Amino acid sequence: EPDVTIVSGLKDMVVFEGDDVMFRCQVSHENARDVEWKLQDVALQNNEMNEISVEQGKVHTLTLRKVTEQDIGTISFRVGPHTSTA
Repeated sequence: EPDVTIVSGLKDMVVFEGDDVMFRCQVSHENARDVEWKLQDVALQNNEMNEISVEQGKVHTLTLRKVTEQDIGTISFRVGPHTSTA
């Protein structure tokens, strides 16, 4: 199985409290497994506050809904041994 790498990494974002924010990370191969999103080293799950999806097979997105001050921190996207942070 080919090694999946990060083609386009995360970008830093500035948002206002109560707004939604979307992070995108593009990987080299479709159907990448072993993918993880984290906020401040806490793994994120797909739920009503965190929408995790994949567009066109390679673009992984994380949308944080109605952010608060507690959401300030480092977002990280990991695929296999490769990581991108913002």
